Amino acid sequence: MVLSKGFEIEMYTGTPQGEIVGLSDKIVTELQGFMREPDSRNVEYITNPSTNYENQLCGLLRPRQQLRKYLQRLDNYTLIPGSTLSLGGSDRFYRSDPTHPYHDYIEQTYGTKVVTASVHINIGIPDPEILMRACRVIRTEAPLYLALSASSPFLDGQATGYHSTRWGLFPQTPSHVPLFASHAHHIQWVEGQLQAGTMQNVRHLWTSVRPNGDRRPYDLNRLELRICDLVTDPISLLAITALLEARLLQIIDNPSIDPLTQSSFSPEELITLTAKNEMAAATSSLDAPLQHWQDGSTILARDWIDQLYQEVWGIAKQQGFSCFLSPLQKILRAGNEAQQWLQLHKVGVDTQQVIKQAIIATQEREQELENKLCSSLLA
Repeated sequence: MVLSKGFEIEMYTGTPQGEIVGLSDKIVTELQGFMREPDSRNVEYITNPSTNYENQLCGLLRPRQQLRKYLQRLDNYTLIPGSTLSLGGSDRFYRSDPTHPYHDYIEQTYGTKVVTASVHINIGIPDPEILMRACRVIRTEAPLYLALSASSPFLDGQATGYHSTRWGLFPQTPSHVPLFASHAHHIQWVEGQLQAGTMQNVRHLWTSVRPNGDRRPYDLNRLELRICDLVTDPISLLAITALLEARLLQIIDNPSIDPLTQSSFSPEELITLTAKNEMAAATSSLDAPLQHWQDGSTILARDWIDQLYQEVWGIAKQQGFSCFLSPLQKILRAGNEAQQWLQLHKVGVDTQQVIKQAIIATQEREQELENKLCSSLLA
């Protein structure tokens, strides 16, 4: 069994010098397949669900190439990597749609803390009870995916002390989200939040992982991992996704993998432990000391990831996608984007120069993959 997957990708637009410029109102009017966020400085596109990794690779690259051509024509604008307003601009909100009441609420309640770029990974799990158990496990392991994807060490031109400033500052909403014991528990809880006004609508559940579907909270068919910073390299993103998919296949196959029955902690304690792990991963990513959800033992994020990798490698191999999982080792060796940027910063490269280099590297990588892989896949 291979699971269907799809991505929601948010990216910043701006100048080759790294200044982020709001263009989403123009983009969504003139290009198909792009959606606006509340602030005009980033724009979103989604890939169609598919079980096939090659399809997803082209689904990630093609819209981006189209967007790049449009931005170039507009005024030599480009796409800017990273998940925060790295070089400046967090002092004010640039509304993409001043008439939208939900956007009013977001701007007034959260300000620019939500003006981030990220990737949401959706993986299809049609059975709602299996989906709830998968969400419980992945919620406790979500810090590992943040550690792999961290790409926001800067804000307003400064190193912030976080590897993922985005997740360090992001307003998780509502402030307390339980581990859902069943689909019925999830429905009852969401209805209660909507009634209390702690959620404005069914989409207003901003946590590291959530069940998703076409009529939430009733019809659910996929797990949505929301914790990841923007991973600009599609091969790295697919490797992170392959780890998630292989882990989910293991969870589906083995009903005993469940924090509610396999952990020495109560559900409330697990929420506290997971929140601490998320902050540790936001601060130090792969080098973060985390507490394991099963017994509370301390383990470095990179060691826990490697352990999981070894555990699920056979599943990925059996299902035919281990070649997409293997680049994960390179992230563990060379570090994620935030770590690479901070390394440059440490030896005296200023933040603007780091971002300018990343803009060029991202564009070159996309071109290389487009030439090497997508052309041959579509030939």
